[in-house]
Amino acid sequence: MPGVGVGTDVELIAAAPAEAVELTGVITAIDSDSLLPYLTCGDDLAEQGLALAPTDRRTVADTLARQLEYAPLLALTCVGAPEPADLALLGQLHATARRLPVGSTELARAALAGFDVDAAAARHHPACALLPQEADEHGTATLVWHRSRPLHPGRLYAALEDITCAAVRSRGRLWLADRPDAMLTWDAAGGALCIEHAGPWLAALPEAAWELEPAARRVAAALDWHPRHGDRAQHLAFTGPSLDRDALNQVLDSCLLTDDEYAGGSHTWRALSTAFDALLGVPA
Repeated sequence: MPGVGVGTDVELIAAAPAEAVELTGVITAIDSDSLLPYLTCGDDLAEQGLALAPTDRRTVADTLARQLEYAPLLALTCVGAPEPADLALLGQLHATARRLPVGSTELARAALAGFDVDAAAARHHPACALLPQEADEHGTATLVWHRSRPLHPGRLYAALEDITCAAVRSRGRLWLADRPDAMLTWDAAGGALCIEHAGPWLAALPEAAWELEPAARRVAAALDWHPRHGDRAQHLAFTGPSLDRDALNQVLDSCLLTDDEYAGGSHTWRALSTAFDALLGVPA
């Protein structure tokens, strides 16, 4: 398993004085034989002796997933030839990454090609993250769930375990009916889920503030724009072996507001449920 640093550490290195350090590349080393076992491992890093501090509560699966999705270059190693299913999983989780074998001359050259910290940050911004696309290859599939109706907080909360465990990896952004202005991030790996506030939707901001947002976010919002809701939407991607698309679509769709609930309007949605109050730790 690679080291535990990820995007924030890279940004700190890049911000150092030029005479002190030069960031020439970011690489994540992947043992393809261990890819699936690590991505399904819910152990804390501390249990593996990898925690950076006593307060580091990240899991093995979450850390590996974030590392392989952040780096533009993956250095692959394995015993023998890589399994097609493992390569399919890597390709679906990070389709734009360049994959090269450990020890190759080409890898050494690519490591010195430079790294765009701002572009990497934009790719992982919650509002415009470069999420996996629909795919089905060698027994591994990706389902993209994209809807323009809000989620019922109570029904979603009750279904969290089924949804989280349906895929090895899932991530994206979501919209809860009782929090109409809050974009929430969904980040799950190895059966562990993290849902957090990611600031307001663009539609919840005054138009004068839009120019202060990254251009990539404004473009992403325009692609999702709804005449009533603006950029508020559900956009989640689920990836894993033996993914049951139909069952997952069914449980996700069952968590959306019904026609009657939706017709009540946003002034009634806030009273639907308080299921996520404790999890998010902040008022709606």
